[in-house]
Formats: sequence, C-alpha cells, structure tokens
Amino acid sequence: MKPFYELVQRAQKAPKHIVMAEGEDVRVIEGAVRAVNEGIATVTLLGNKDKIAESLKLYEYENGQIQLVDPLNSKFVPGFVQELVNLRKHKGMTEEKAREEIKKPQNFANLMVRMGFADGSVAGAQLTTADVVRSAIQIIGIDKRYAMISSFFIMMLCEPFHDMKGALIFADCGLVVDPNEEELSQIGIAAADSAKSLLHLDPRIAMLSFSTKGSAVHPHVEKVNHAAERIKALRPDLPVDGDLQLDASIVPSVSQSKAPGSDVAGHANVLIFPDLEAGNIGYKMAERIGKAHAIGPVLQGLARPANDLSRGCDAAAVYRMIAVTVAQANAQLLSK
Repeated sequence: MKPFYELVQRAQKAPKHIVMAEGEDVRVIEGAVRAVNEGIATVTLLGNKDKIAESLKLYEYENGQIQLVDPLNSKFVPGFVQELVNLRKHKGMTEEKAREEIKKPQNFANLMVRMGFADGSVAGAQLTTADVVRSAIQIIGIDKRYAMISSFFIMMLCEPFHDMKGALIFADCGLVVDPNEEELSQIGIAAADSAKSLLHLDPRIAMLSFSTKGSAVHPHVEKVNHAAERIKALRPDLPVDGDLQLDASIVPSVSQSKAPGSDVAGHANVLIFPDLEAGNIGYKMAERIGKAHAIGPVLQGLARPANDLSRGCDAAAVYRMIAVTVAQANAQLLSK
C-alpha cells in the first residue's frame, strides 16, 4: 500500500485536528489513538467524557493529543447555537431547534469544523450515511469549485499477484445513485482532483460503459460520452475518454485494439462508473475477488473535509479515514 503510506508520511509532516462524532465507540477510540501515536493528527472525541476516559485507560498516548468534549455540556454551545440559527434561519431554524440539533454529535462536530475549532470531521461508525452527509452539506457546505457532493474509493493494488500496482480512484461507488451527464462530469472532475491532491497521481479519467468507442448504441452510452465532453470543456487540463469498457481502460493490450489512439485507454487511473449500482458492484468485486484494498467511501466536494465511516468498520478503517481527512485538509489549504 505504498501510495497510502506516502499519504501518511505527508500527513505526519503537517498533522491536523480531526473531530470524531462517535467518541465513545471503541473502534473510534482505538483508531484515534493510533493516528495520534503516529503523529498524523490531534483528535477530539465527542461523547460522555467519563465513558471515553475509562476506555482510553487501555491505551498509551501523549497527553494533550486527544481532547474530550461532551456536546451536552460544552463551552461551545452558545456560539454553536447562534451560528446554526444564522446558517439555517431561512429554513425556519430557531434558537430552541438549534439547541436540539447541536446535541446530535455529527452536527456538533461539523460546527467545530465550520467555526475553525477542527480541520475535519469523521462519523458513521454508528450513524447512517444519510445522516452524516446531510449534516455535512447543511453545516459545512459545498466547495465553490464544485456543484455537488460525491464520493470515491481509493483502491490499492499491492499484492504480488496484481499485474497492476499502485492506486486507482473509483467513483462514485457510495453516494450518488443515478447521476445525469452533468452530475457524472462533476464526479469525474472531483475524483481527478482527489487523485492528484491526495495521491499525487497524474489523473487519467476513464468514463466507464458497457461500450467502447461506439461499439454499442444506447442512451446510457450517450450519457457517458456527453459527460466526457463536458469534462473536456470545463477542464481541458484533464485527460478524459469515454465510452470505455473496463478492460479497454486499464489493459494496454486491449486498448490497442478497442481504442487505438486514445490518450487514456489502457492507462486510466480514475475510473468513473455510470451509476451507483455499477460502482458499488465494481468496487466490491475488486475488493472481494480481486483482493484490492479499499479505502472509503471518501466524500469530495465539501468546503472542508467531513468523511463517513462504514458501520461495519474496524479500528484500522477509522485510522485510515483520519489519515485521508488530514490529507484533504492539507490539500484544501494548498488550493486556496
């Protein structure tokens, strides 16, 4: 997992403050301690301080690197209530409603990020993706460079039997169910930017289809082609091609016969699936049958980093998501 280790090394050079909404969860605690001990982040754990402190006794870490905050009894409450009222008053937010909303740990965490008390947030060990994403969009908001929120997986190919080595970006495999051509182009642009900023890849985008270069005629193929054309118009700096079948996208020998002359085919490293059904099946097949290491889903397009864990995550997955969130925070600082 060399690309990920390189990401961790960069995070160690510029650690950031990450807030964890589900601070009482033992997986979150263990992942946070590892992140702190490896020097990639300082961490705030939200929840009952006594419960968290009791769990932390099992671990050794440097004092001051993990902070405990109870959203029900915090010095941040008055300021957060006012901020949420100002932010959502057009939606009928009142002070009374705001006091109830900030009791939700995901909202409290994202307010910490919004108001500069943390550089990024991570939640989802117990919360649903819908709850995590809704809170992030409403409180942190969308990055002005993009028109929507989407997600991606970092797929690591590092086993001896892998013919390809290194990292691929798969998108969108976790969030946008049925993107239209405009949304698909936004997913492609954001995923390419993520590949470059997080993994230092030179992105080459393949818009995946069951067709290669018109081998089939169907509205689904037209959608992929139109999305590729939109990317070329919006971001001429990004190499992109479609419609491309998966084998034509990543296997040079296949691309020579199916897509001769393409600058992307055979060497793509950013794979954009036509919809969530294909993307979800694709990443799980690569993970379970192909034995790729999947990191994600990682949210992209937010004004500041906020990421979602799987409810089936383990401590290692928590640690990896903290590392990615730190890398996103550093990348956003460089882009400003």
